[in-house]
Amino acid sequence: MCVPSSKFVGVLFDKDGTFVDFDATWGPATHAIIHALARGDPALMRAQAEALRFRLDEKRFAPTSPLISGSSASYGALWGEALGRSDIAALKREIDALAEIESLKALTPIGEPAAALGALKAMGLRLGVATNDTESSARRQIAALGLDEAIEFVAGYDSGHGAKPDSGMVVAFARQLGVAPERVAMVGDSRHDLEAARAAGALAVAVLSGPADRAELAPLADRLVEDIAALPALFAELNRTD
Repeated sequence: MCVPSSKFVGVLFDKDGTFVDFDATWGPATHAIIHALARGDPALMRAQAEALRFRLDEKRFAPTSPLISGSSASYGALWGEALGRSDIAALKREIDALAEIESLKALTPIGEPAAALGALKAMGLRLGVATNDTESSARRQIAALGLDEAIEFVAGYDSGHGAKPDSGMVVAFARQLGVAPERVAMVGDSRHDLEAARAAGALAVAVLSGPADRAELAPLADRLVEDIAALPALFAELNRTD
């Protein structure tokens, strides 16, 4: 496959905290999921919130919450323990189904992602999404935000490429584009995103629009920007210096 001569061919985005407002979207969604799984039982709601480090009264996450960058595959057992349930596979499916519905209800973008992604696409860059959400949920959110025409690759933790911080999603994106991972950038707001980029050999670009702060992300990032609105200028600069 023939690829452009510029250094970077593709940009792979994390979703939550990168172009979806994590707290505004997943705070209300998680509160609704906890309520549904507890079937209104206050003790079960408190048990889930404590296990997941979620502040029920504020509908916000503690910085150490496993929900911030994990998937139901990683925190499902913890959630099951809080509910006193041993049917973890069934519970994970239930969590994923509820998450898809409730996150779409509360879906809140960060800034104007369509403008940033449109500018990158106009530069000839090919775009994808790699998230520890399910692929189905990611596709519904991408469509709701009007980004589906710009994005040609979508991977969730259940897409068969593994979950971040493993490199599988990044490698799969590069493979689809027909280039080495070194010609792909992974953009995200968490350590998992940057670790996945580094594991694959891709450029690790951190954004400060999610729960993690500069001190946490800077040591793992090749580049660090405030949010995705800064990316067109960044990639114009990077590809000029090829």
